[in-house]
Amino acid sequence: MPTIDHDRRDDVLGRAECLRLLATARIGRLAFTAAALPAIQPVSFSLGHEELLVRALHGTALVDAVRDAVVAFEADDYDVASRASWAVTVIGHARVLDRRVAVPTADTALIAVQIGLLQGWRTTRPM
Repeated sequence: MPTIDHDRRDDVLGRAECLRLLATARIGRLAFTAAALPAIQPVSFSLGHEELLVRALHGTALVDAVRDAVVAFEADDYDVASRASWAVTVIGHARVLDRRVAVPTADTALIAVQIGLLQGWRTTRPM
């Protein structure tokens, strides 16, 4: 969420910049529905071609909840000294990839989230 500080400027980011910033982050938050309730879980991730890739323990509530569901994902960064920040959100369809093909160990699953709706913003000091 953009700041309300009067000495900050908020900029909406384009698709290319959103993808570039996502590539710099290693931790994000995956939002999904579990047992009809909203849930958010921190996850490590990487970028694939037009999708986010998240490893998770196979057979967990997270894997079961996101299978063939629409989910939201958010990653951000904040610099305390400069009070500059950015955030990128993704909304897309999630699927669990065949673990025998995509993941080298039997106890992990790979969740792929299609990058559908992509939005981002950056807060900085005015120039």
